[in-house]
Amino acid sequence: MRFLNDIQPAYDLTYDDVFMVPNRSAVVSRQDVDLSSPDGTGTTIPLVVANMTAIAGRRMAETVARRGGLVVLPQDIPIEVVTEVVAWVKSRHLVLDTPIVLAPHQTVADALALLPKRAHNAGVVVDDGHRPVGVVTDADLSGVDRFTQLSEVMSRDLLLVDADMDPREAFNTLDGANRRYAPAVDKDGRLAGILTRRGALRATLYTPATDDRGRLRIAAAVGINGDVAGKAQQLLDAGVDTLVIDTAHGHQESMVNALKLVRDLDPQVPVAAGNVVSAAGVRDLIEAGADIVKVGVGPGAMCTTRMMTGVGRPQFSAVLECAAEAKKYGKHVWADGGIRHPRDVAMALAAGASNVMVGSWFAGTFESPGDLQHDANGRPYKESFGMASARAVRNRTSEESAYDRARKALFEEGISTSRMFLDPTRPGVEDLIDSVIAGVRSSCTYAGAGSLEEFGEKAVVGIQSAAGYAEGKPLHASWT
Repeated sequence: MRFLNDIQPAYDLTYDDVFMVPNRSAVVSRQDVDLSSPDGTGTTIPLVVANMTAIAGRRMAETVARRGGLVVLPQDIPIEVVTEVVAWVKSRHLVLDTPIVLAPHQTVADALALLPKRAHNAGVVVDDGHRPVGVVTDADLSGVDRFTQLSEVMSRDLLLVDADMDPREAFNTLDGANRRYAPAVDKDGRLAGILTRRGALRATLYTPATDDRGRLRIAAAVGINGDVAGKAQQLLDAGVDTLVIDTAHGHQESMVNALKLVRDLDPQVPVAAGNVVSAAGVRDLIEAGADIVKVGVGPGAMCTTRMMTGVGRPQFSAVLECAAEAKKYGKHVWADGGIRHPRDVAMALAAGASNVMVGSWFAGTFESPGDLQHDANGRPYKESFGMASARAVRNRTSEESAYDRARKALFEEGISTSRMFLDPTRPGVEDLIDSVIAGVRSSCTYAGAGSLEEFGEKAVVGIQSAAGYAEGKPLHASWT
């Protein structure tokens, strides 16, 4: 990347402070752009979901990996649960979504509790042989007594598709029948998954992030306190594909020591560590054993670090400096935090990030772990909270003494509860991924780049005023 007219900024920059200038391009189509990351994580789109309890769970991990990204499970999840989640995600189908499975004798109340867990918003009713006998949606359940059995309200007019059907053929089948979704069955007629028309289309546009055995990838985090080596080994034994050593202040001796302990385990997967915002921080973590360094202090939506401590750095400049330092060692950085729009992902990649971490933006989706709630006006939302907030600290220190928990609760740097409303036009994480990746692909074509590495080399970035940023925003109503 270079700055327009080779002007060197006199101050550090946020994503809002910069814009990209088009280059002469030979890239014919945005679909010709290769968005796979060179950092060894196996992502085919440059998105990593942050290790936040309100965001990173099994449904998120499955869905994001199917589209080529990576989810990092938080460090405060018990190892037994992590092991079960990793095995579950790795057993998921590469094309079919995991269905909401119901029995005919279950009630409308049972179905209503489960339907918001999936963006496809459909439950498949199966018999004792796990063969589909009906489907239900919220439309079928509206205005119906909650104790009514599903056998009385389900639709029996089923369109079934072969679980191994080519996605393009499946799309045409669904489109020709004017169906939004269909249960997919194996050769014995048992339910194997559910396929939506849009899901079939996405399967032709995205490449899943898979391991060397063709299974979906997943990552997990470990902290820097306690038995770091033991916890890390347990995560490796569970089968995680990337190990993330995580703390808010990554440029400290405890992180360096933790990295050395983990490196001594000889992990055969990439090791990411952070967070830092300087070249010195990157250098120290790489020398201690990090393959990837997480960059970002304070830009996250749930983070109050900058307002509480004054510590942090504008994210674009932090990523730019840290990526340049990592490149000297043949290593990489993840841009962690500050993403509000698809353009921000593009700017992080232009600055040299190999992947971009997204947190709170993805909290307001069907796939995040929280329960779907509604405000007084009926708007659906989910709660999000920062991982240094009092709420997260309470969860993380539940096994410590009352005194230690009370003492740690006095020091928080994060929001304990925030409503993340679901976008009615993009309520699922895949909808947001579509928006982000469409923007990033277009950014690459504007830069004349056919890959992420080329994008980081060819991007030309300028500095703009607040008025310049405002000028780029669309108007949803007349200005007269």
